[in-house]
Amino acid sequence: MNKDTELYAKLLKIQGALNVPKSNYNKFGGFNYRSCEDILEGLKPILAEHKAVVAITDEIVQIGERYYVKATAELIDAENGSVVSTTAYAREEETKKGMDASQITGSASSYARKYALNGLFAIDDTRDADDPNNHEGNPGKKPPAKKPAKDNRPFPPKNDDEFELKCNSCGKDITKGMAMVSTTKYGKELCVDCQKLQK
Repeated sequence: MNKDTELYAKLLKIQGALNVPKSNYNKFGGFNYRSCEDILEGLKPILAEHKAVVAITDEIVQIGERYYVKATAELIDAENGSVVSTTAYAREEETKKGMDASQITGSASSYARKYALNGLFAIDDTRDADDPNNHEGNPGKKPPAKKPAKDNRPFPPKNDDEFELKCNSCGKDITKGMAMVSTTKYGKELCVDCQKLQK
């Protein structure tokens, strides 16, 4: 088995063993997420077991008129020195409320590093809420509450068992049938037939 084959065998085992739950919660966006730090913490004991190390580097690159942070995540076999790597990019925002320039770069770096690690260790974040196209399937995002159907009865009850209404004229049960009551016009509850007699 050559060096690269050995490393890919280790990578396969590491990918299978790694499990990083989305343990952080974004109150503003209402979603759960995992960070670069969470992934690294989950990796450390697995890397030690398989005699491998991870190294992450950043560089600033210009694409067009914008600057990006390019992060490279490398898995290095500690036994034979072979390397496999992935890269990811994150664009720096020109301004971001509450952040100075160094914080904006740091935020872009964390984002790029996280996605470089995702690519290397087969962590699927396509359903994360930090994906702007994601609107479903997120365990941290509660679905919008459905509004209860409007009760059009003139005197909606707390529950159906409490709602019993009799015509004040003939005594007929007028619980069912929506056109049966008119207290404002006649001053009392009347069934449809008795309302007609009042006209």
